Amino acid sequence: MTGGNYHFGDEVNIYGGSGHTGIAHNHHAPQPTLEETLRTVVELARALRSEVPEEDRASIDGALPVLADGPSAEPTTRRRSLMALAAIAATVGSIGQPLLESVRAALELIGR
Repeated sequence: MTGGNYHFGDEVNIYGGSGHTGIAHNHHAPQPTLEETLRTVVELARALRSEVPEEDRASIDGALPVLADGPSAEPTTRRRSLMALAAIAATVGSIGQPLLESVRAALELIGR
């Protein structure tokens, strides 16, 4: 190739003005997929299982197989399982917070 202008990275041109404070980089991290998010939910639910009462363990045990199926699970059953885990995570306080946040992320990806 001959000639031409090639630019890589940021290019900033400022003409006049005052109070310039820098460049706003709007780089967005890639969003995790539903499958990755559900995998995280399953891992966190398994970890939380030993920290909850026996009744809640049964609910976790019922939700895990559905969520382990990932995106191929029936949507209504998957949502019901996520909501059950969210309720358990919310009731156990700070130890359930990571699970609650991952459930919320999964619900956002499936459009609630």
